Amino acid sequence: MATVLWIVQALLGLMFIGAGAMHAFQAETMAKQPPMAWLAAVPKPLMTFIGLAEIAGGLGLLLPMPTGIAPWLTPLAAALLAVVMLAAIVFHLRRKEYPNIGINVVLLLLAALVAWGRWGLF
Repeated sequence: MATVLWIVQALLGLMFIGAGAMHAFQAETMAKQPPMAWLAAVPKPLMTFIGLAEIAGGLGLLLPMPTGIAPWLTPLAAALLAVVMLAAIVFHLRRKEYPNIGINVVLLLLAALVAWGRWGLF
């Protein structure tokens, strides 16, 4: 189980850092693409905050446990990223953007798995 958690944790961390960077710094460019049109519905300061929160969460998945510095941050980061994904699901449901919900559900479940698996260590 520990190996599975490390793999999921690493993939989620990298994915959230990448997505967060795009949300925080490239939202206006991405909003011009049809599948990403929803970005135009979110105020720029909020989108920047969400992107920075995703970057921080991704770093929280990747850095604390291997460095031994505040390893309790890893399950907390995973749990908070699951909350972010829950908010994204509600946002897309309200806008009837059903195809966008699938990836949010998968990421929520994976983040919840990491939070649950790593919380048992503390």
